[in-house]
Amino acid sequence: MQKGQIGVTTENIFPVIKKFLYSDHEIFLRELVSNAIDATQKLKTLASFGDFKGELGEMKVRVTVDKEAGTLTVSDHGIGMTSEDIDKYINQIAFSGAEEFLNKYKDTANAIIGHFGLGFYSAFMVAKKVEIRSLSYKEGAEAVKWTCDGSPEYAMEPTDKAEHGTDIVLYIDDDNKEFLEQARIDTLLKKYCRFLPVPVISGKEQEWKDGKYVDTDKDKIVNDTEPAWTKKPSELTDEDYRKFYHELYPGQEDPLFWIHLNVDYPFTLTGILFFPKIKSNLDIRKNRIQLYCNQVYVTDSVEGVVPEFMMLLQGVIDSPDIPLNVSRSYLQSDTAVKKISGYITKKVASRLDELFKENRADFEAKWDDIKIFIEYGMLTDEKFCDSAMKFALLRDTEGKYFTLDEYRTLVEASQTDKDGNVVYIYATDVTAQYNYIHSANEKGYNVLLMDGQLDGHFISMLESKLEKTHFVRVDSDVAEKLIPKEEAKDSGLTSEQISLLTPLFRSQIPAVEKADFLVSFESLDPAANPILITQNEYMRRMKDMAATQPGMSFYAELPDSYNLIVNTSQPVVAKILDEAEKALSEKLAPINGTIDADNEKITVLRSEIKDNKPTVEQKAEEKQLSDNVEKNRMEKEEIIARYASEKPVVKQAIDLALLANGLLRGRDLNEFINRSVKML
Repeated sequence: MQKGQIGVTTENIFPVIKKFLYSDHEIFLRELVSNAIDATQKLKTLASFGDFKGELGEMKVRVTVDKEAGTLTVSDHGIGMTSEDIDKYINQIAFSGAEEFLNKYKDTANAIIGHFGLGFYSAFMVAKKVEIRSLSYKEGAEAVKWTCDGSPEYAMEPTDKAEHGTDIVLYIDDDNKEFLEQARIDTLLKKYCRFLPVPVISGKEQEWKDGKYVDTDKDKIVNDTEPAWTKKPSELTDEDYRKFYHELYPGQEDPLFWIHLNVDYPFTLTGILFFPKIKSNLDIRKNRIQLYCNQVYVTDSVEGVVPEFMMLLQGVIDSPDIPLNVSRSYLQSDTAVKKISGYITKKVASRLDELFKENRADFEAKWDDIKIFIEYGMLTDEKFCDSAMKFALLRDTEGKYFTLDEYRTLVEASQTDKDGNVVYIYATDVTAQYNYIHSANEKGYNVLLMDGQLDGHFISMLESKLEKTHFVRVDSDVAEKLIPKEEAKDSGLTSEQISLLTPLFRSQIPAVEKADFLVSFESLDPAANPILITQNEYMRRMKDMAATQPGMSFYAELPDSYNLIVNTSQPVVAKILDEAEKALSEKLAPINGTIDADNEKITVLRSEIKDNKPTVEQKAEEKQLSDNVEKNRMEKEEIIARYASEKPVVKQAIDLALLANGLLRGRDLNEFINRSVKML
């Protein structure tokens, strides 16, 4: 029997392994099974070249749980090892020193595996003793048993073993008895080994008998050795792709379409990415894409391997250029990974362009499902954005689809303002904004539907990309002013009439939570409503964006700002003005006279002061005059408000405008209904 110490420069490697791999201790099974697969594949290769002429035997890997013995065994019929091989690959660990090791890998537990060939030693995360029983494929080789109890000391001696290959026997420690449960092992094999290229056997198939499941004589193979992504696209039907998708994601709807990746230069990459049906809300969930290395599962946290926007996709990526010791810091710095990410972006954009060109009708039918993915990509990835400008679609309120170039051609002639900007008018709710859409259509304008969660950001991006382009929501102004063709018309009112109508209408606006209203007067189409409500495009857009960007919380706290526009050309408004002037002229005349006189005195006083420092007496006089003006103004507005409250038509006109915008609720809505009944 040979005894010795494992060649490491740290005093004891095993506490280090346990400490830094503990959070991922289940990974030991992946490492041991992967090693067994490698050994099996190597023997197949040797046989194919004629370097091994013996019987291959069972080219499978077997995982066996023996609960009574407290062991878990991973067995293969691969190339096996001689005592010299064990001494070289197991006993001599290329280890540069504990201090450097700890400093380099303290934040990335998985990085230990692979960097120092420690895959085998991950077994000591769960085992108190490990045995290797191996017989090399080489002619005349003797079987050998290696034993280690988790200290640097090991023992190696001859043993009996009939067939070439290796058995790794783990004596599971008391803290990890879960790995002696067949169900737990099967779950891990399903996670890490479900697509390994060599059959992996774990226990027996079961059948229902006498009211319970019992083992049969048939081995249970837990993996698919030839998953869809390892085949050529020409070998697969649409049904094959859908079947594989449902194997990965049971219970989900069929994917919209898929992209088969297959490249061998300047790196090796295969895989299939699926476009799932994404609900109306932005559903960015992690763990959608699974990363493999030569069919060995690595991770489902693929940030860095694929661009952020592709986290919306599902599927598999397999590349031997991404090693098993993948970590976040590795992904962020590795040049091969960056090239892979760029390739995937280019491939996805190219495939979408092909789908658009091959069958535009089908692409349009799927647009509402893939729109959020494409917009997200255009917002977060410059290269994808440049490619997507060719196939990104805009949809109008009539349900027609246009490319960006097509839409500009459609509206350029009729929707260019006086400054040469092409104005894209859009709605976010066809039902709620129906009146505004109808008014814009009456003017000959086309209205886009931009009702997606990302559309607010998407609009801003398009404005920066498209030359001399401006987006306005259909309710951001009256139809006549959505696209300014000329200078705005005068309201046709005198300053006295404006000072009469402003408090008359403002006093009858009901209190709307977190909303401010600015009353203004414009001469619009006589056939339009007497009052229209619009919302400033800039402020509304800022508030919309603030809802998804915490850094813009200032805008989110501001009240919604609305313009209450009184159409001075509308007969109802003209009648309201005429009646108010007749009813209030005598009452308001002396108040107006006093206000005008005091304002005149203030003007004279300020002209006398000019650049000189005002005296105490002058300050007091100006304050007294200003207080008088404010007092008389408030008295005037109270008189007008009392009058307005007795004129139901004023309240009715305002409530109609509020109702059209979904702003009339609760008691105010109930009063509107009762008033409407009485007016009938």
